[in-house]
Amino acid sequence: MNDLTNKKCVPCQGGVPSLTEVKINNYLRKVKEWSVIDNHHLEKSFTFIDFKSSLSFVNKVGELAEQENHHPDICFTWGKVVITIWTHKINGIHENDFILASKIDKIK
Repeated sequence: MNDLTNKKCVPCQGGVPSLTEVKINNYLRKVKEWSVIDNHHLEKSFTFIDFKSSLSFVNKVGELAEQENHHPDICFTWGKVVITIWTHKINGIHENDFILASKIDKIK
């Protein structure tokens, strides 16, 4: 378990800069198989054996998102879920995004 899973997402008020590329890369080492897209958001694809399993995972991620008050974009179909995370208030990546990514990895 990494230290990110022990943290809580904190509400971002905006006005703070998004993480630098160096900081993003440091956090990226703490999560499994997430990609950074344009230094703006995190993304990861998850595969499942059927639609029901995909939906179950999506529902668990939704519950987590509500608990953390940090809501990813979720796209799912038969056997596949794609999750995209960024902090809308700063239009970029924040520590909260990595906290959520780390906790999502625990669900799968």
